[in-house]
Amino acid sequence: MKILKSMTLFLALAGAGLFPAVADDHTAAEKKSSIDPHSRVFEMRTYYANPGKIEDLHARFRNHTNAIFVKHGMTLIGYWVPEKKSEDDPDTLVYILGYPSKEARQKAWKDFRDDPDWQAAYKKSTENGRLIYKVDSVFMHATDYSPIR
Repeated sequence: MKILKSMTLFLALAGAGLFPAVADDHTAAEKKSSIDPHSRVFEMRTYYANPGKIEDLHARFRNHTNAIFVKHGMTLIGYWVPEKKSEDDPDTLVYILGYPSKEARQKAWKDFRDDPDWQAAYKKSTENGRLIYKVDSVFMHATDYSPIR
């Protein structure tokens, strides 16, 4: 009974702010944002190719798109092809670009779309139909512990 009264008194005093709060497992430094505010902006783009068009898409990137991206200040981070779980999965290309800022990204893409070399490459590569039917885009910021920022 004496322990119960002591515990009740402790809880009442703690609730009134007379005792410092019990520390949890996270320090104040750990609770700050883990997003690096000085990080570049990264964009992960996923292209879903029309049937039979994935090799044409790879050729367009390899022979034209990459050089035009670089020309307009986009940083090529990497390109990947996801493993298919079944034959019914679409042919997909995933790539990541880096930019100094979101504003720089907007300008780079406008300049890219307006580039006569891109317009010619696009026109030539789509003579027999569009290469992709869907594009997904995700913007990302590096964490403070990321090896790439």
